[in-house]
Amino acid sequence: MFTPAELLDINTLLTPENNIVILTHYNPDGDAIGSSLGLKHYLKAKGISAEVIVPNDFPKFLKWMPESKKVIIGEYKRKFAFDLISGADVIFCLDFNSPSRIGILGDWLTRARAKKILIDHHQQPETFDFVYSDTVIPATSQMIYHFIEAMEDETLVNQDIAECLYTGIMTDTGGFRFRSTSATTHRIIANLIEKGADPSVITSNTWDTNTVSRLHLLALVLGRIEVVNDGKVAVLSLTRNELKEYGFQKGDTEGFVNYGLSIAGVRMATFFMEDLYDDFIKISFRSKDDVDVNQFSRKYFNGGGHINAAGGKSNESLADTIETFKKRVEEEEM
Repeated sequence: MFTPAELLDINTLLTPENNIVILTHYNPDGDAIGSSLGLKHYLKAKGISAEVIVPNDFPKFLKWMPESKKVIIGEYKRKFAFDLISGADVIFCLDFNSPSRIGILGDWLTRARAKKILIDHHQQPETFDFVYSDTVIPATSQMIYHFIEAMEDETLVNQDIAECLYTGIMTDTGGFRFRSTSATTHRIIANLIEKGADPSVITSNTWDTNTVSRLHLLALVLGRIEVVNDGKVAVLSLTRNELKEYGFQKGDTEGFVNYGLSIAGVRMATFFMEDLYDDFIKISFRSKDDVDVNQFSRKYFNGGGHINAAGGKSNESLADTIETFKKRVEEEEM
């Protein structure tokens, strides 16, 4: 958490007169949107306005959250986003550890005169004016709750804040399944429920919204899961042509990698997907116990993240990327 002196400094910055912007990472997920909107609603409860800007669009299943329709998408409104960032007095940087993680917004953030406040749970954060970094906490949305606590503003937590933070924590913990989920996480979830977050409604809004295209793609992926390395590693993949054939929509492949990890005996699962427009392979890694996919992804696939959840990228073909991956997991004895 920020030091008491830092909290005092931050508190002096949080005034209605200051222009405040909230940024999160490229390809925003549930935690990115949940933490950003949760913080926006908290500031609103304090009488302070803030704008949420994301580099690119986010999945439809997250667009039920309060004021999600007001999120500014940088790739659609470049000049508006640039002007807001350039004119900001305070910029909150949520759920990313480096300006390189926010796409076209990164250079604008670096050049901005604003005070930059990082709240993030990824490893190896870069330098910001104020840094709250904790890799043990399972979701940035939980860190926003801790920030509200530290500001002694728990009484301001309302239903809008609760719904957003609950969604972020739920999605980034895989429905409270990942080992980083702690007793503290569950206590916060209980508090959010008491403030108006309805678990059944949030779960339905977020996860029970499958498109036909998603189910077709899931059937295709599940039909050809490959298990290698003596049954310890699962490999899933989709080609660009398959995405096009079944009418892929943003968010359709969210969580596919977890199906590989659900196989008995599998300790690491990886999902490879050709980008729909550019010539690279997007990679998602998940693991159990002490299998460190963060380091593995950093070492071989230009990525990173957490010990048990990471992302990566390859400029090889899909087939070559998968072959390279198989060699690396064998060498590393994953």
